[in-house]
Amino acid sequence: MSDTKEKIKCLIIGSGPAGYTAAIYAARADLKPVMYTGLEPGGQLTTTTEVDNFPGYPEGVDGPAMMVDLQKQAERFGTDVRMGMATEVQFSKEKGGIHKVCIDNSTWLEAETVIISTGATAKYLGLPSEQKLRGGGVSACAVCDGFFYKNQEVAIVGGGDTAAEEATYLANICKKVTMLVRKDELRASKAMQHRVMTTKNIDLRFNTEVDEVLGDQVVEGLRMVNNQTGGKEEIKITGLFIAIGHKPNTEIFKGQIDMDPTGYIVTKGKSTKTNIPGVFASGDVQDKEYRQAITAAGTGCMAALDAERYLVTVESSEKVTAE
Repeated sequence: MSDTKEKIKCLIIGSGPAGYTAAIYAARADLKPVMYTGLEPGGQLTTTTEVDNFPGYPEGVDGPAMMVDLQKQAERFGTDVRMGMATEVQFSKEKGGIHKVCIDNSTWLEAETVIISTGATAKYLGLPSEQKLRGGGVSACAVCDGFFYKNQEVAIVGGGDTAAEEATYLANICKKVTMLVRKDELRASKAMQHRVMTTKNIDLRFNTEVDEVLGDQVVEGLRMVNNQTGGKEEIKITGLFIAIGHKPNTEIFKGQIDMDPTGYIVTKGKSTKTNIPGVFASGDVQDKEYRQAITAAGTGCMAALDAERYLVTVESSEKVTAE
């Protein structure tokens, strides 16, 4: 392992809308940010063909193209964008302390502030036909992509609050929504269950799973299987939404920073501050409620401002101590 210790004022881990927005603001504040993109530069939006709900793109925008735009804007102000993945961290608990981050299991960096923007990964079923059609009708975000299926027939997989909420959202814009629930009951709250049960164009299928997603280039149908009887049935749909949860990308931070029981980083109040001085979290890694590109970008802005203000207080304290 290399003994290299590069010293960085503001280190950003992750490169989605949160990370790039943090980089833009940090660079304009002369924090000379260094960003490591992670394994999936651009985050979840790189798997989305059309982004239609991000302000500033009246005609919509291709997800990967939007991430390229954000990267160019961050680099324009001086962000050092690097390929690489943070694999280990050693955070200081002292205000003004130096945080150590290892990149690709080989190079250790030292940072005065760290902005964590590693995002969350949507859980999928793992079927080859499902993976093949991601971006071609298979989506993990009804709020993001539901509009494209207006007045069409779609299906959604899941039985929790998120699935119930997205099913009723889709029911407002789609002709019919087939909801596949693996067990014999919904896990959603009573209020959400009632909403699903009373929505006429939701076809609720218990003990039902996806056997195959049908279609070559785009989703054309779905083959379902009853996990009690083994019976199979095919339906025609144009969109399949997977709502079985997300996993925050926080594995390397466990034991180093406060998280909730599901692994999301806990931030203080309306800020991006974590329990570690000088470490901030933005985007889906700390937001399991909204999970939108625009909200991620907003918290990226907040994280950069929080980091800038933190450094000012540290410098003021050091000045007073020196005097």
